[in-house]
Amino acid sequence: MTTYREAVRTALTTLLREDPRVFLMGEDVGRYGGAYAVSKGLLEEFGEERIRDTPLCESTFVGAGIGAALGGMRPIVEVMTVNFSLLAIDQVVNNAAVMRHMSGGQFEVPIAVRMATGGGKQIAAQHSHSLENWYAHVPGIKVLAPATVQDAHDMVLAAVEDPDPVFVFEHQMLYGIEGELDTQSTPPSPWKAIVRKPGKDVSLIAYGGSMHKALEAAKVLSGEGIDAEVVDLRSLRPLDRETIFDSVRRTHRAVIVDEAWKTGSLASEISAILAEEAFYDLDAPIERVCTLEVPMPYAKHLEDAAIPQVDEIAEAAKRSVGGG
Repeated sequence: MTTYREAVRTALTTLLREDPRVFLMGEDVGRYGGAYAVSKGLLEEFGEERIRDTPLCESTFVGAGIGAALGGMRPIVEVMTVNFSLLAIDQVVNNAAVMRHMSGGQFEVPIAVRMATGGGKQIAAQHSHSLENWYAHVPGIKVLAPATVQDAHDMVLAAVEDPDPVFVFEHQMLYGIEGELDTQSTPPSPWKAIVRKPGKDVSLIAYGGSMHKALEAAKVLSGEGIDAEVVDLRSLRPLDRETIFDSVRRTHRAVIVDEAWKTGSLASEISAILAEEAFYDLDAPIERVCTLEVPMPYAKHLEDAAIPQVDEIAEAAKRSVGGG
């Protein structure tokens, strides 16, 4: 068994060993070993040229990564937590995302940006954001949200191999989970959603840390005679609409779980897509389970109350089935 953080480290090690163009940079990735211990030991093996500790200035080191990518390198930039990435949003939106378009296809920006996201660790209002949809909103970049140990490994490889900017959002509550890791088989496309549990009564659509809660809710619902299907979105941009539609055509009900705030969330986008393109397949109103629209509390009981939980997902599914 391998942990999520070890799976990411394995991918980083493979890339660094096999491709001299690859290097890792970010705050505390070297001597400290990464804020979540993902890069622990890499400095000793690869040295300071390829494992680069940066100043506390996201706009600078994300911008430097974009420049390195334009110059033929394959940079992996680690942003400690998603809220810090806002300091580099100009570099992302006005440079990385548009360079291919504005150069008429002459330039590629093969940069991979990894960052921790989500709440649940009591790091309060400044470090518990789920802003994945902010990035999924932007044409020109791709967004991945690995929920499993296998995806944590495979998606880092895919991000570095892609010719366009790829942002990988690693939920901070997943780093310690364990699972099997297969480094020999050809992985499934990272841009496709996966049905993690088939079912016939209601579709639970989730990603990242919320996917595991959806699976737990499906177990709870099974005990009450409700057969829930769980869809792991995996890629947030591009969004695999067909897998979502196929699931809803089977179950005729949809519960979307998203740790972001409800207003302007990915859950909102998926709800709109279903209303536009799968309305007549639905037998009940779409349910959304999102984080309460408050700054994230520090107190554990209040944080738990703010973030989507298993019982809330199960209740939303029961409302959907009952409303059919």
